Amino acid sequence: MTTGIARALHAKAIEQLDLRNTGILPGGGNGLRDIAKKFLERELKPLDISEDQKSTLETGILDEMFAYGPITPLLADPSVSEIMVVGKASVYVEKQGIVQAANVSFLSDDSLRSTIDRMISAVNRRLDEANPYADARLPDGSRVNAIIPPVSLSGPCLTIRKFRATPYSLDELVCIGALTEEAGTFLKNAVLQKMNIIISGGTGSGKTTLLNALSQYIPEHERIITIEDAAEIKLIKPHVVRLESRPPNSEGVGEVTIRDLVRNSLRMRPDRIIVGECRGGETLDMLQAMNTGHDGSITTGHANTPRDMLRRLETMVLVGGIDMPLRAIRDQIASAIDLIVQVSRLADGRRAVTSITEIAGIGENQILLQELFQRNRGGKTGTESELIRTGIRARIESANDGGWE
Repeated sequence: MTTGIARALHAKAIEQLDLRNTGILPGGGNGLRDIAKKFLERELKPLDISEDQKSTLETGILDEMFAYGPITPLLADPSVSEIMVVGKASVYVEKQGIVQAANVSFLSDDSLRSTIDRMISAVNRRLDEANPYADARLPDGSRVNAIIPPVSLSGPCLTIRKFRATPYSLDELVCIGALTEEAGTFLKNAVLQKMNIIISGGTGSGKTTLLNALSQYIPEHERIITIEDAAEIKLIKPHVVRLESRPPNSEGVGEVTIRDLVRNSLRMRPDRIIVGECRGGETLDMLQAMNTGHDGSITTGHANTPRDMLRRLETMVLVGGIDMPLRAIRDQIASAIDLIVQVSRLADGRRAVTSITEIAGIGENQILLQELFQRNRGGKTGTESELIRTGIRARIESANDGGWE
């Protein structure tokens, strides 16, 4: 019953305010919200429903018109790490690594589409039949992906990855079991020693979370340049330059790619370069930057194992249109990258470091790897996994007479 009332009142309120059902508000959004609130109070007053139901309806309709609809409370809930909307009726959330139904829904596909438009227009992205998918971010840093018909057969779909207001520290990750204290100390020292690191893992495995944690150990005096598709890296450092790529405009011009930004960053006197994710032709530029005086740089990549990450790097260099022998590409990788940190989502939903692997040089046909830490599936109790030292000493530890400087 209340759903039908909500749809009717929502339509009347939009007509009253002449929003023409787009949901994209003109200037003075606060003033329009006040007008809509007074209008809804008048319309709800004679209805034979409880005051709590009236208040819920009013809040829900105002959120549909001026905020993010029924997912507005979910965005404010710190226990929710991801929100997934499939058409108007299906909303799922992830809590503590477990996906569950949220028991909320949008009033219509048009209402969901209006919410999506509000999100992406704030960062000058567009969504239409010619460009049916887009990435964006919310003011709080949450990452947004939206895709609409005709590409999506399930109606408008929205995925929001939320991030903590204060990034996890390495000590916090140790406390929640993402890695051990020994491994955390090793990675901290690797950052201080300006080792080049790739964080490898699948979607939603915690790559950016670990990158943010490691970046806290970059010395305060160093100049850091971050390069991303959609800004989500949060560095609590005084000297940070944040760069973000840009898609082409409606005329097909004005595109700024990650590769463009990596090349430009080399002229900006960086001490370290952090690329949110290497996924294309910028990979070679990143490797060359690591090889030419920008030690201590960090990036992430999608792969299931450290060996797979190396194969992906080779492939990404080749698809970037660079005519180089495979041996030369492997030489670049082996000399540029020091560590590959593999992160994964475990069976219980937790994100954890599963391997820390050092690049040990290059053999006749492949890059040589040695695993320094690996996750033991048994653990002390036989039911939990834990990250353990393999006993192999890292090359940089050997160079420092058995320990870090």
